Amino acid sequence: MNVLELDMYQALAVAVVMLVFGRFLVKKIGFLSKYCIPAPVVGGLIFAILHVILRSFGIVEFNLDTTLQGVFMTAFFCSVGYVASFRELKKGGIGVIKFLILAILICCIQDVIGGFGARLFGLDGRLGLAMGSIPLVGGHGTAGSFGPFLEDLGVANATTVAVAAATYGLIAGCMIGGPIATSKIRKHNLRSAAIKTPEEAKAAEASGTTDADPGIFHEPDLMNATIYIVIGVGLGTVVSALLGKLITLPGYIGAMIVGAIIRNIQEARKVQIPMKEMGSLGNICLSLFLGLAMINLKLWQLVSLALPMIVILLVQTVVMFFFASYVVYTIMGRDYDAATISSGFCGFGMGATPNAMANMQAITNKYGPAPVAFMIVPLVGSLFIDFFNAAIITAFANFL
Repeated sequence: MNVLELDMYQALAVAVVMLVFGRFLVKKIGFLSKYCIPAPVVGGLIFAILHVILRSFGIVEFNLDTTLQGVFMTAFFCSVGYVASFRELKKGGIGVIKFLILAILICCIQDVIGGFGARLFGLDGRLGLAMGSIPLVGGHGTAGSFGPFLEDLGVANATTVAVAAATYGLIAGCMIGGPIATSKIRKHNLRSAAIKTPEEAKAAEASGTTDADPGIFHEPDLMNATIYIVIGVGLGTVVSALLGKLITLPGYIGAMIVGAIIRNIQEARKVQIPMKEMGSLGNICLSLFLGLAMINLKLWQLVSLALPMIVILLVQTVVMFFFASYVVYTIMGRDYDAATISSGFCGFGMGATPNAMANMQAITNKYGPAPVAFMIVPLVGSLFIDFFNAAIITAFANFL
């Protein structure tokens, strides 16, 4: 079989082409638009399916250099860090605690389903953890870390199973998040606090423009926003390196921390940060990151899954759908932000935090800003939950 090597520039070009194609399909296909399915997921999934077909017929296999995937991911989370105003965080403090408790609870539920589900099929219960919170809440990073950990305990093929399950979760989380939030918003007539009346909401949705849209940019502000992000990413690598000596954390944490520190220092000095431009640059980086991640999916890893694994992952998806739709939405307040958070919870609980942000971005692009959601979800998803998930996984591995 021919292997076609694509360098990081070519891989980015392919991701952008599929992103544009995904945007076209979302506009043309009512279902995708109605339920706010992210364009990078649509276009990237089509490429991934095409890749499987070409590979299965022995025509060609693509080997993509995804170096820029990490760059865009870090830049995006740096922009999220700049959103973390301590003054605003006080308003959502209780929400952060509630969301963290919900995240811990779903980790335990997923490991119970995975562990005991595997035993029902006569498999090692610990292999079920590779279909639980390791790949789902943890994503590919945790799958790559804890897969070898389970194999060291004598669990064969744990890494392959975990990576395959993480791939499934990446897709499933994005596919169910939008419909959940959209159904809540439409059923209960919810609207963003930035859109005051139902008439404004209908007009914004009909025109495809909301207060989440960037509007008019000024070049100096756009340049300043770029400078802030680049400085945050650069200093963040130092912070991540220092923290890495103490505990294992995602590489983008340093950039988030630096962004939050700079934001609050500038706020105390009464220096205005161009947050509108910052948010738009962050959204661009998120779309490019997700596009690269999706075109690099190796779906044939899912095709080779045994029936027990497919059943367990489908059960995880159904549980996540009802948990996010009823438990998360209710506990987080039954308002527009709660609906947006429910969408993000699906991406976060089935794939990774960037998926959560993509889900919420798709919702807010259509219905308006959800500032509380964009503060709570990345804070818990990219920082706090990693500590708790690691402890939960270890406890279940010892128990099973």
